[in-house]
Amino acid sequence: MFKKRKPNIVDEAPSQEDRPRKKSSFESAFKIIGVFLLAVFLMITAFNSIYVLQEDEYAVIRTFGATQVVEQPGIKFKIPYLQEMRKVSKAAKQFAVGYDLNSDEAYDNESFMITKDYNFVNVDFYFEYQITDPVKYFYASENPEDIIKNLAQSYIRDTVGIHSVDDVLTTGKYEIQTTVKTLLQERLEKEDIGITITNAVIQDAEVPTQEVTQAFKNVEDAKQGMETAINNANADANTRLPKAQADADKIIKDAQAKKEALIAEAEGQASRFNSLYNEYIKYPLITKQRMFYETMEEVLPSMKIYITDGSTQTLLPLDQFSSFTLGDSAAQQQAPAVPPSQDAAASGNTQTAETSEPISNDTNPEGGADHE
Repeated sequence: MFKKRKPNIVDEAPSQEDRPRKKSSFESAFKIIGVFLLAVFLMITAFNSIYVLQEDEYAVIRTFGATQVVEQPGIKFKIPYLQEMRKVSKAAKQFAVGYDLNSDEAYDNESFMITKDYNFVNVDFYFEYQITDPVKYFYASENPEDIIKNLAQSYIRDTVGIHSVDDVLTTGKYEIQTTVKTLLQERLEKEDIGITITNAVIQDAEVPTQEVTQAFKNVEDAKQGMETAINNANADANTRLPKAQADADKIIKDAQAKKEALIAEAEGQASRFNSLYNEYIKYPLITKQRMFYETMEEVLPSMKIYITDGSTQTLLPLDQFSSFTLGDSAAQQQAPAVPPSQDAAASGNTQTAETSEPISNDTNPEGGADHE
């Protein structure tokens, strides 16, 4: 039948033409890998040579130990593998003492403190800080955030320890947070780690137990009520005082006006008396008569004067002579003779007429002198 053929050893051996083909395939593979690695290296190198700086960022470039701060934003270049670049934000950063900023979880080991009057209180603080020197921030300390927080806890406990629990819970909060901020900033300036504290606020302050919390809440409500009453009283005083002041000013001005009027009147009377005195020195008799006539003109019209002969019979009422004129005197001279029973009245009438005649000339002192 058929015989099994033995393998031909000469046929299975590679020929001289196949060996160079295998060698060239290995070389091409190595070349591809080498090109790929070179491309990767160049990409990494280019990536490490270019960086983008934002407006709110600092960049610190370190070259063989020497540092340089870059602040201008934009696309920047650096020497790869020789220069080290680190970025940090210019914006304010926050941290808290006594609670977690993200989860708002309370940390009693940080907030639990003792006051000056040996009372327990939980105080939560909120801080804000900025990086003012990025070189010192990166290379002056290993972990600046931990340093700030530890210093803040120390100064909070020291400050709360010198205040009473009433101050911590009510009126002393502003003083405490101001003191903590000042002490912490002074210490950071001494440490010189490139950080500045911008804000320190007491976020919350309370006593541990509910009963004490309620008691202090009542005290706080009472203080607020007292402040409200004081403010209302001040408002009422501010309303009343201007009106009272205005009334007082009006009274003073009225009194001053009356004073000035009285003084002016007194000065006018004095001036009048002085002028009369000067006239009296010049013409004493005329001045006396004139003053007498002027006085009579003021007194007689408001009086009722009767002249009698001692009996009950009224002889002559003088109140009708308040409007006496020279025309009336002339008419009386033409009148018929008076009966004998009224001689005394006629005599009195004549005397009155003669006395009244110079009255019409009393305004002229010289005329009075001619009459006399």
